[in-house]
Amino acid sequence: MEKGVSQLCFISFLFLVCVNGTPNYRDALTKSILFFEGQRSGRLPQNQELTWRSNSGLSDGLLTHVDLTGGYYDAGDNVKFNFPMAFTTTMLSWSTLEYGKRMGPELQNARAAIKWATDYLLKCATATPGKLYVGVGDPNVDHKCWERPEDMDTVRSVYSVSPSNPGSDVAGETAAALAAASMVFRKVDPAYSKLLLRTAKKVMQFALQYRGSYSDSLGSAVCPFYCSYSGYKDELLWGASWLLRATNDVTYLSLLKSLGAGDSPDIFSWDNKYAGAYVLLARMSLLSKVTTYDTYRQEAEDFMCRILPNSPSSSTQYTSGGLMFKLSESNLQYVTSISFLLTTYAKYMSATSHSFNCGNILVTPGTLRSLAKRQVDYILGENPMKMSYMVDFGADYPRKIHHRGSSLPSMESHPQSIGCDGGFQPYYYSSNANPNILTGAIVGGPNQNDFYSDDRTDYSHSEPATYINAGLVGPLAYLAGSYSH
Repeated sequence: MEKGVSQLCFISFLFLVCVNGTPNYRDALTKSILFFEGQRSGRLPQNQELTWRSNSGLSDGLLTHVDLTGGYYDAGDNVKFNFPMAFTTTMLSWSTLEYGKRMGPELQNARAAIKWATDYLLKCATATPGKLYVGVGDPNVDHKCWERPEDMDTVRSVYSVSPSNPGSDVAGETAAALAAASMVFRKVDPAYSKLLLRTAKKVMQFALQYRGSYSDSLGSAVCPFYCSYSGYKDELLWGASWLLRATNDVTYLSLLKSLGAGDSPDIFSWDNKYAGAYVLLARMSLLSKVTTYDTYRQEAEDFMCRILPNSPSSSTQYTSGGLMFKLSESNLQYVTSISFLLTTYAKYMSATSHSFNCGNILVTPGTLRSLAKRQVDYILGENPMKMSYMVDFGADYPRKIHHRGSSLPSMESHPQSIGCDGGFQPYYYSSNANPNILTGAIVGGPNQNDFYSDDRTDYSHSEPATYINAGLVGPLAYLAGSYSH
C-alpha cells in the first residue's frame, strides 16, 4: 500500500471494504454521458466533443426509401438494434426524471443524449403507417468486419415489425422510451413532448393489438444478438407503466391489472423489465399511498430481497471483491441497472420513511444505497485490480476495448478507407492501446474472480454498450449530489 494514503476499512454486509477517499462522482457523471457521443450514428452536430468520430450511416433506410439516419450503435459494432437502444433511452429518461436536479450542468447533456435516440425512434415509428422499424444493418455480416462506422460498406438491411410480423417486445419498449422521454421534455419543449407521447400511445396500441415476439418474426436478424428471451409480457407491463406515469390515464391501469404480475426476477436488463416495472409502479404505492399498487410494491421489495447479499432469500452471487455477479458475459450491465433500481427505490422509501424486511433483516433506504454505492465504487476503481472499468476515469482503466471506432485510427489521422477486413491487421489484433479514447465507456467488466485482462478480442468483458452506461447515469447523479469530492 502506498505510504501517506489514509485508508478506511469497514465491514459492509459480508465484505471487507477499504476506501481510499471518495471517487469523483461528478467527473464520472460527466464522462458517463459524454460516452453516448461516441456511439452516435448519422450526421454529427457542430458541438460534438468526441471529435475522432465523423458522420456515418447517412444512407440508413435507403433500401426501403425511408430516412432512418441517426440513433446509436449499441456497442462496439456498427449495427443499430432498436430493442437495446429503446431500453437505453428509457433508462436515460428515468435517470433524468429522478435525478435531474442533481445533474447540474449535465442535465442539458443528458437531454441531448436522450433526444439523439428519440429523434431516431420517432422516425422508426412514423415513417411508414402500420410498420415499426426496429433495426438497421445485417448483424451477421457486420460482425464479420472490423471497420470504422464512417467506412461502413456492409449491407444496411432494414428490419421492421408489422401486424403480420408482430414485435410486442420491441414495440412495448419503444413506447416506454417515448413516454418516459415525453416527461423529460414536458417543460423545456412542450411541442416535442406532445409528439413523443402521441407516438408512444400509438406504438403501445400496436404492441397490444398484434401480439408476438420480434425474435419469432425476425429470427437471425436479432438472435442471438438481442433475442427477446424473457418474452414480451414484461415489455407490455413496462410500456403500460410508463404510459400510466406519463398520462395518469386509468385505461393503462386496467391494462396492467389484466397483465398481472407474478414473475419473480433477480435481474433487470434490456431483455427483462419486470423489476423495473415493479419499482416504477411501487412509487404510486409509496408516494401517493394508492393501495391498488401495493402488490407491485411487494414485488419490488421481494426483488430487493433477492439482490441483498445478507438476505435469506438472496439469489445473487457476489465476487470476493464485492461485485454483484449475474452472468459471465457483460456482467456490468446488470450491476448498473440493478444499482439504479436500488438508489431509486431507496429514494421512494426515504420520501415516506418506509422500511421493509427480508426475513428477519430490516431493510432501510440506507441499506439499499450503501449496496448501490459499493457497486458504483467498484466500477470506478475500488476493486482488487485497483482498476476503473470506465474508460478515461482514474489512473488505470481499459485501454484495449472491443470497439471498432475506438480501435481504428480516426478519419483525420487516416483519411483512406479501411475495408471490411482491413481493420483486423494491424488494429484488431494489435497489442497497442486503442488510438481513440472512448471517454466514459463502461466495459463488460471483470470475471467472477475479479480479474480483467484488457483484451480487445475478449468482447464479453472488454466491449462497452449503451445500456451498460445508461443504468449508471442515475446512481452517479445521486452520488454526485450526495458526496462532494
